[in-house]
Amino acid sequence: MKKLFCFALLFFISFVSAQEKKWIGIRTDSIAIKADSFIGNDLFGAWYFVQNNTFIKKSRTKTWQYKNPSLGKITKSDIQNPLKIILFYENFNTVVLLDNQLNETQKINLSENSLPIVAGAVGIAFGNRLWIYNSLTQQIGLLDYLKNEYRSITTPFKGNLKYYNSDFNYFQWINEQSDWYRCDIYGKVTFLGKIPETDDLQIVSDTALIYKKDNQLHYFSLDGNKATLIDFDEKTFKSFSYKDQILSIFTKQGITNYKITLP
Repeated sequence: MKKLFCFALLFFISFVSAQEKKWIGIRTDSIAIKADSFIGNDLFGAWYFVQNNTFIKKSRTKTWQYKNPSLGKITKSDIQNPLKIILFYENFNTVVLLDNQLNETQKINLSENSLPIVAGAVGIAFGNRLWIYNSLTQQIGLLDYLKNEYRSITTPFKGNLKYYNSDFNYFQWINEQSDWYRCDIYGKVTFLGKIPETDDLQIVSDTALIYKKDNQLHYFSLDGNKATLIDFDEKTFKSFSYKDQILSIFTKQGITNYKITLP
């Protein structure tokens, strides 16, 4: 009888633990848009997406657009600073800077730099600088786009960047072996850890990310190497974005927002 009770208690604890390994998203609102890809939102409540290779910013009352077909397809966009938006056109090795009304303020042809640059990654950095991963040298560098001065800050490293993300002080990337690295503005490279295999992901802190795998979202933390399922009521979706405890899910119908409190 005692053994049976212990077994039942162990089963109950295991069941509760399993139930706890899930984050529940609470649906808040939705917005209908037609887009090929969803970028995210800014602090002022505007949404950003791409439709027919046109970069679009949409608020509740107004829509802005930027299109430059001569530069080919938009490879990456950075909306961390809504007053200085970055568009990267990899096929033409070019970066475009936009203001908050999507007016072009500067166009940078990296092929014209005095040092040979073939950019494989671009992101906003501190001051008037951009993070650049130079595929020619396999180094990360900083470009002062006002002075048009570029300098490498890391030694060369092997492997391709499968995913990257940056802010004003750090450039982070994950390679094809699922290794997660971070580089600071002084060129110090730190190995953070190994992550699960993913279809898509977003880095949300120095030790955590959200990743998509088999049409499900998981929260992964390097602390204990734990992955937790994120539950919400969309069965199929194209992509997602997480910002300020709001998880935005992009589907064929548009964007659905969920309130979710992550560590």
